[in-house]
Amino acid sequence: MAEHGAPESSGAGAMDAYSRTVTSVAAEITPSVASLRTRGAWGEAKGSAVVFTADGFMLTNAHVLGGSRGGTAYFADGTSAEMSLVGADPLSDLAVVRADGQTPKPVELGDSDELVVGQLVVAVGNPLGLTGSVTAGVVSGLGRSMPSGGGHAARMIEDVIQTDAALNPGNSGGALADARGVVVGINTAVAGIGVGLAIPINSTTRRIIYSLMRTGRVRRAYLGLVTTPAPLPEELARRIDQRTGLRVVDVVRRSPADRAGLHAGDLVLTAAGEPVRNAQGLQRLMFAEAIGKPLQITVTRNGAMVDVIAEPTELQDAAA
Repeated sequence: MAEHGAPESSGAGAMDAYSRTVTSVAAEITPSVASLRTRGAWGEAKGSAVVFTADGFMLTNAHVLGGSRGGTAYFADGTSAEMSLVGADPLSDLAVVRADGQTPKPVELGDSDELVVGQLVVAVGNPLGLTGSVTAGVVSGLGRSMPSGGGHAARMIEDVIQTDAALNPGNSGGALADARGVVVGINTAVAGIGVGLAIPINSTTRRIIYSLMRTGRVRRAYLGLVTTPAPLPEELARRIDQRTGLRVVDVVRRSPADRAGLHAGDLVLTAAGEPVRNAQGLQRLMFAEAIGKPLQITVTRNGAMVDVIAEPTELQDAAA
């Protein structure tokens, strides 16, 4: 009997620990996640936003705003504040708004680069108008891609977090937090039943956020590549001391990448002399200072190392 009782007790203890973690994160994050109601040409839209500074700046999705310049933020403690758009970047699906009045304490923004597949995450938002809803799950995948809503051509948001924490309409713009209550992503889409996506909080998205706060827009360099992370062949990995690169899935016709001679199937190893191990390795170079400047890219193609020089152009519709 004792042998049968021990595992049951252990299981109950594990569940208690899991529950304590989720409730602790929920208590920490929920007060700082607003239910956002925006007013636009197509009527009222609902979503979520996360307070991330003490003076009322909030982070949400660009698609939550839907072209609106303002609205109202409702908080879990029953207070509300009018808010206005500071800047939106459809190509990352991020937007910054600012509340006109008191807001709850800000969340701590973390670094999604530290996430691992299988790690516990907690999503806080306002799905279907249900304020302060909490769901929990694990990181199902990293480095995913999803279509962006920016501009007139199809483009991809790279380095997206996939989680099985249940998300529904209204969750968009809400917080994805780790077990410490640190926000590592902004929930952005429902990819299918039980599958959600979140924009990562990392060094690249921090640059986007701060650019939106300063100027209301993001100036981007444009190459015209669609990529996905991929392992390097074992011999090459040992030789250059790099395990992964970026596989080129598609090259936009007449883009800088196309003119430079990059092809679908190429495996990007370095850019500007720096290793490119994931999408962020390339993305962090694609800001204003790279526009019109030669960019050396090294790829492996049919077993051979190939160097190309691309000259990124300015992405004209980044703020569209």
